[in-house]
Amino acid sequence: MTASLRRRSARRIPLSLTAATCLVALVGGCSGTAAPGSGTSLSGSSTPAAGVERRAGSDLQTAYETVIKNVLPSVVQIESGDSLGSGIVYDAQGHIVTNAHVVDRQRTFTVTVANSEQPLKATLVSSYPQQDLAVIKLDSVPSGLRAAKFGDTAKVAVGQIVLAMGSPLGLSGSVTQGIVSAVGRTVSEGSTGGGTGATIPNMVQTSAAINPGNSGGALVDLDSRVVGIPTLAAADPQLGSGAAPGIGFAIPVSMVKTVADQIIKNGKVTDSGRAALGITGRTVLGADLQPSGVAVVETVPGGAAAGAGIGAGDIITKVDGAAVTSIESLSELLAADRPGQRVKVTFTRSGSARTVEATLGEM
Repeated sequence: MTASLRRRSARRIPLSLTAATCLVALVGGCSGTAAPGSGTSLSGSSTPAAGVERRAGSDLQTAYETVIKNVLPSVVQIESGDSLGSGIVYDAQGHIVTNAHVVDRQRTFTVTVANSEQPLKATLVSSYPQQDLAVIKLDSVPSGLRAAKFGDTAKVAVGQIVLAMGSPLGLSGSVTQGIVSAVGRTVSEGSTGGGTGATIPNMVQTSAAINPGNSGGALVDLDSRVVGIPTLAAADPQLGSGAAPGIGFAIPVSMVKTVADQIIKNGKVTDSGRAALGITGRTVLGADLQPSGVAVVETVPGGAAAGAGIGAGDIITKVDGAAVTSIESLSELLAADRPGQRVKVTFTRSGSARTVEATLGEM
């Protein structure tokens, strides 16, 4: 069965998505329209001792409360035009990291932070839609602004307890809990209706509830460290595209730090680490009216495709033997590769199939 994936934008406009690993439909995670304000013990006993159960529950509750106390002051609400999203205080200089689809085409924002009674003004530093990340900066930094602590993607494990913090549906300072359900997911979002068109690799799948307005917020472990930025939530097409409980996706913290550090230092991303074939293309349909390849509209001079002899009018059908049926599937295949890697590209020209080797460039 083919996955049908969508994201709901800030204005709740459906957006077509694809994902290689999820038989669900993706929606909104993300930004939202502004709104007002019993177990069996190993010893054979049918139930654990009451004192042990209370103590374990109390310890977990204390851990939750500690994480919330440590991290929530670093999670902000961002008003971008007529939409709301979330962000994370990145450093003491007032830089805030969020999603590119939260900032959209705006350059100035109103930000509500935990230690300021009045909303603050902020300005866009740079947006990197290819990874759906952006950095904005407070025009005036309030005293006591608390930067979040960021974790390590390599230490994120399936089954790990996590909390999602943000402003779902405009409800600032909201917290939901769940676990890491999977790691290494590749998700592509469309480029219409406000989407960035990004194909994002290595996303963290979580059961923590993610709703419109959560985008750009924090996915946090029990060590009070940010492990991801919630970006997409899921909907079940069999339920009329209603919310599919417990399926959300967050951009991994390693990519968040890589992008944010470069934007803060250079004003833009200078080294994406993302592989590119160096083409502008479009999905083509076969005789059965189903997607059957990517037609090359133009190639980047000196890029991977041009260097391998691929040109405008060629139709790419495979990369390293894996079928390419659409521009989204091509992006998903390349998301797992690195700049400088050599791949075999199969394409058709004037009805004849050819295979060449291409050295991937950088996005």
